[in-house]
Amino acid sequence: MNHDDGNILEVRNLVTQFRTESGLVKAVKGSSFNLRKGETIGIVGESGSGKSVSALSIMNLIPSPPGQIASGEIWFNSPTLGWTDLVQSDRHQLRDIRGNEISMIFQEPMTSLNPVFTCGSQVMEAILLHQEIDKESTKARTIELFRQVQLPRPEDIFRSYPHEISGGQKQRVMIAMAMSCNPSILIADEPTTALDVTVQKTILQLMNDLQLKHEMAVLFITHDLGVVAEIADRVLVMYKGEIVEQGTVLDIFERPQHPYTKGLLACRPRMDVRMRTLPTIADFMQVDAEGKVSEKMGSIDQVVEASVISDPEYRERIEQLEGQTPILEVDGLKTWFPVRGGLFNRKKKFVKAVDDVSFKVYPGETLGLVGESGCGKTTLGRSILRLVTPTSGRVVFDGLDLTAIGEREFRRIRKDLQIIFQDPYSSLNPRMTVGQAIQEPMRVHSLHGSESARRDKVIELLERVNLNADHYHRYPHEFSGGQRQRICIARSLAVEPRFIICDESVSALDVSVQAQVLNLLLELRREYGFTYIFISHDLSVVKFMSDRMIVMNKGKIEEMGPSEDIYAQPQQDYTRTLIESIPRGDLATIQRNQAIRQHRH
Repeated sequence: MNHDDGNILEVRNLVTQFRTESGLVKAVKGSSFNLRKGETIGIVGESGSGKSVSALSIMNLIPSPPGQIASGEIWFNSPTLGWTDLVQSDRHQLRDIRGNEISMIFQEPMTSLNPVFTCGSQVMEAILLHQEIDKESTKARTIELFRQVQLPRPEDIFRSYPHEISGGQKQRVMIAMAMSCNPSILIADEPTTALDVTVQKTILQLMNDLQLKHEMAVLFITHDLGVVAEIADRVLVMYKGEIVEQGTVLDIFERPQHPYTKGLLACRPRMDVRMRTLPTIADFMQVDAEGKVSEKMGSIDQVVEASVISDPEYRERIEQLEGQTPILEVDGLKTWFPVRGGLFNRKKKFVKAVDDVSFKVYPGETLGLVGESGCGKTTLGRSILRLVTPTSGRVVFDGLDLTAIGEREFRRIRKDLQIIFQDPYSSLNPRMTVGQAIQEPMRVHSLHGSESARRDKVIELLERVNLNADHYHRYPHEFSGGQRQRICIARSLAVEPRFIICDESVSALDVSVQAQVLNLLLELRREYGFTYIFISHDLSVVKFMSDRMIVMNKGKIEEMGPSEDIYAQPQQDYTRTLIESIPRGDLATIQRNQAIRQHRH
């Protein structure tokens, strides 16, 4: 077979399938693409599109059974073996290539790192497996790698266990491990999805720098087209196992051809305009009963324009909200956690998670709460609901001081105050059907009289969050992440609350599913008159959702005000840094990034 020596990887007609109870499922359907030396390709698409399965197929890590590479070729231009078909390679060849010549960074570093070994020992193991080098030199190389990935106190982190360091630091350890043998290809599978925008920006810059230094080729898998605009040279768009479009980053963003690509581009929250609802993929394409895709007419700009809120309309809403009596008043709230240390564990210090915070929330408002991990936003939300006991201060809900009442009285009004958590899977009992999970809070609060009335209410709620009555008897594991989040929303609605805290409730979702859930939350606010506190580290999402917003840093409020004003004219350096870290994805930024990349190459 003829190969282009400018390529380092050539994938030909790849088919990867899995055997399930309902028959064979083709996760990748005849994909073909090339990766050139020193190039970065972004692979984008929703969950289930085949992105990660394509990456695992390249590494020949498909679990068998139930999976297998049914057909196709994956040619790798190995520095030691020359052109090698990874599909036909034996396990000895693959062991020499994996981690040495092709490395992979997985999405969730906590599950990729072994909790019983130190971070340093795990990176050392990867080096010792592939290189003839003594332990002392390996340790020195590992610490140097930790410096290269800009880990603070490399010697300390060498001795630390994964649970002792932050999410961003764990991801850097994974990058150090992947870089430890100077691979020719780095596969990064959603490496920044759960990270703050500031940490994400640093990780992307770090990967860019390491790629140039070591002349690596990179396959970067993500569902965030904004991230692709920052880091990639070319883009592959995958939909239901097929590559539906590919081209340069500029071509894809400036002239998208496939309706699916147009939908993915449009459903990202916009920074330049304020919108009533986010576009979704369904605005650009429809799929018939046989799975055939057809395009709906209308450009991205036309769809967006139909939903724009004018500035006078926005200002009028803020004025109306602030003219009301607040539904919630937080006054001087402190939540401190004691930490003991020193000789005989006597010395007592405090982690000031929430430190003298005061603000008001008005009926029908969405107040956004943003900041990096560890800034105190989640602790603040939990303190308001008394899921964490505040150290001092007052939380007044509808005239009643929640910090001063007993547990029995608080239980009576708890149904008015609900929370939707970040991870819907861990929020749902895996042994309870969806119907039972939604019905449970109704029973606790003795709502809707009889079992049959409660069942009818559950079905009504399922349909309200765009699920159907057939889902009543299914279990949580039978649903996608977006569907599980809708179930959690339905459960929070079951007790007819007045105030809901959304704690990172869309951060783990694809941008397309995220758009649907955000639209649903706003629709429910209009229909039922809910008041929200919307907590997120994603500033573009908070800007779309919130009327006013609070920026938190180290337990304190950095600034507070109408969300449009904070984005247009941030008063604090911390806020400016957060806003500047958001991946833009606009044409001017892409053109500038591509010019820089070409110059550096």
